[in-house]
Amino acid sequence: MSMSVNDSNASASGPASEQPVSIPSDALIIVPVRNTVLFPGVVFPITIGRPQSVAAAQQAVREQRQIGLLLQRDPEVNEPGPDDLYRVGTLANIVRYITGPDETHHVVCQGVQRIRVLDFLPGTPFLAARVLHIPEPTASSPEIEAHFLNLQRQAIEAAELLPQAPQELIAVLQGTTSPSTLADLATSYMDIKPQEKQEILETVDLALRMDKVSRHLAERIEVLRLSAEIGKQTKATFDERQREAILREQMATIQRQLGEGDGKAQEVADLNEAIAKAKMPPEAESQARKEVRRYERMPEAAGEAGMVRSYLDWLIELPWSLPEEKPIDIAGARRILDEDHYGLEKIKSRIVEYLAVRKLAPQGKAPILCFVGPPGVGKTSLGQSIARAMQRPFVRVSLGGVHDEAEIRGHRRTYIGALPGNIIQAIKKAGARNCVMMLDEIDKMGRGIQGDPSAAMLEVLDPEQNGTFRDNYLGVPFDLSRVVFVATANMLDSIPGPLLDRMEIISLAGYTEDEKLEIAQRYLVRRQLEANGLKAEQVEIDADALRLIIKGYTREAGVRSLEREIGKAFRNVAVQVAEGSASRVSLTTKDIADVLGQPRFESEIAMRTSVPGVATGLAWTPVGGDILFIEATRTSGKGALILTGQLGEVMRESVQAALTLVKSRAAQLGIDPALFEKSDIHVHVPAGATPKDGPSAGVAMFTALTSLLTDRTVRSDTAMTGEISLRGLVLPVGGIKEKVVAAAAAGLTRVMLPARNRRDFDDIPLTAREKLEFVWLERVDDAIAAALEAKATPATAA
Repeated sequence: MSMSVNDSNASASGPASEQPVSIPSDALIIVPVRNTVLFPGVVFPITIGRPQSVAAAQQAVREQRQIGLLLQRDPEVNEPGPDDLYRVGTLANIVRYITGPDETHHVVCQGVQRIRVLDFLPGTPFLAARVLHIPEPTASSPEIEAHFLNLQRQAIEAAELLPQAPQELIAVLQGTTSPSTLADLATSYMDIKPQEKQEILETVDLALRMDKVSRHLAERIEVLRLSAEIGKQTKATFDERQREAILREQMATIQRQLGEGDGKAQEVADLNEAIAKAKMPPEAESQARKEVRRYERMPEAAGEAGMVRSYLDWLIELPWSLPEEKPIDIAGARRILDEDHYGLEKIKSRIVEYLAVRKLAPQGKAPILCFVGPPGVGKTSLGQSIARAMQRPFVRVSLGGVHDEAEIRGHRRTYIGALPGNIIQAIKKAGARNCVMMLDEIDKMGRGIQGDPSAAMLEVLDPEQNGTFRDNYLGVPFDLSRVVFVATANMLDSIPGPLLDRMEIISLAGYTEDEKLEIAQRYLVRRQLEANGLKAEQVEIDADALRLIIKGYTREAGVRSLEREIGKAFRNVAVQVAEGSASRVSLTTKDIADVLGQPRFESEIAMRTSVPGVATGLAWTPVGGDILFIEATRTSGKGALILTGQLGEVMRESVQAALTLVKSRAAQLGIDPALFEKSDIHVHVPAGATPKDGPSAGVAMFTALTSLLTDRTVRSDTAMTGEISLRGLVLPVGGIKEKVVAAAAAGLTRVMLPARNRRDFDDIPLTAREKLEFVWLERVDDAIAAALEAKATPATAA
């Protein structure tokens, strides 16, 4: 904005006298300025501080000379030279020179005329130059007149929109009759960049200059209008809030006069009392009381008041103090585990050991147990049994599909609707800081753009860190060291290594047929009776019927499908009882087919292996063990190997290795080597829609190829697993327990396993060991000798 000052010489506090420098009379003293453009006819104060500028201004004051003001191209340059300045500037009179108390120098200048620098003088202590004076255009035309009227209207409107605009400025704009003066004056008080003002200063053509100024004014008017509108809205909002505050204060005064008390004060007192009863740690209590003080100062209608109150409720309701822990009864724990679970002797023994250590060392850092196995084998119910044995609350946190780190650590309170993470929510639900927490499906956590929840779980499960677990919502540490964490998973491959390292893995294989029968009689039948509204005296199902359901209608590692089939049978009985057509129903094997339909699973091993080229293999899957058939056949061809059945890279390599090993032992096996060159061999693993892969099918592949090429069938009661090397060694594989249980469930009586897997023999359930004959393989020769039937001799004619 322009400043009007009295036209006078330097004040008494002006520059001190110094030795003058001789400057030619036709030259002009130049003062560089930063971020300031002075227009002709405008009075403006300039602060100078560089020695050269101070010397130049003092020289001009002494000699009563005019100065030239040139804008710097780069305001960061401290000692500008000729190349750092624009060539078009303003000729100015020094109206007043003032030296402040802090030794600062101020020059009040009045713009006179535009100038253009022709050349700078060398050898002067400050900048001096010969300049060309640019006269203002005086020509008038209808176009100039129209521009002038439009510009004057815009300038007055912009001045009126300015907050606290001086009336003198509006009067000057209204009284200006010169188009050039109006354009320069309007530009000088406009809030635009110095470079844009310099561009207008350099525009000599009057119509073009006014057009540029008009465009800038149009933009500023729009901005000022919006700013004024926003200011009015803000003031209205402020006035409304001020009115509400006054009304609330009046209402509080009236309540005090009536003796009704202050509701907010009573609420704050209740909060402080609840904080004292919560027995928080010092840091949490300090944070809670700080938030109470904030809440007390907030009006009830404030949006943040509800958020602060919710936060205080969470802090107060969390179980900060440790309850009195009941002693662990080891004998009672054994009884509870035996009541809840049939079999699983090794696993129950490990749980008893875990509980015994917790009893003897309550403050110790116990391992995190992780139960790994197929669905329906009792992983979650084992956690419930541990909670019963320890007499502690049980809470379950489902981690399947969690892909946001905030699900574990919580959301920050800056977000609307923020909540603590699942861990803190589960602690609050359990109501005890020493609960048993089941982290279900820990292998199914995902990873998204919101972070990696498995990385957040590292702090939760690490005994060295979880004593000071910090939830993002709470903002204060919470002690998780007394929580008994138990995790479940179907498979270990998808669990990150660092997280897996913090847990002790306990594997649960599938159940055998006898174990499923016992589980059904002890637990599943009673549970389905209650689920379907039946009583024990209304329905009876014998053991043979249950065994038929197990063998003919389910093929699983766990017992979930078995329980569903029992429930289906009982629902049929429920219809009869509800109709009144029967008061008691006994289900036998004859009734099962009528109720459940024809058996879905029948033993087809003998039928499949009745021809040469078919071997029964064993496979591990995330839902338990399974059997699979390896089929090989030979056709006329040129020695090609064809593989089908959705085989993965590992199984394809197993087939290649098996065929190479058969070729290398052709003479030993009695196979004509020319047979390989004249035949194409096709290896197929049925159920082609299901992808199959894994390093355990080498023995079965080798046996199937040898059976095909020697025309000897594989024993139908035998299944096998193991990988092979090109030297004929049988290599160890994993999943022995699950594979053997699957073989027993399928009705097989003989299993061939790698000799180096003897270490896994003790893990096999006793019922499966008693049913099966085990053949331990060192080399593939052992497999051929044990698996292939003798070659049938053709009958001779009589």
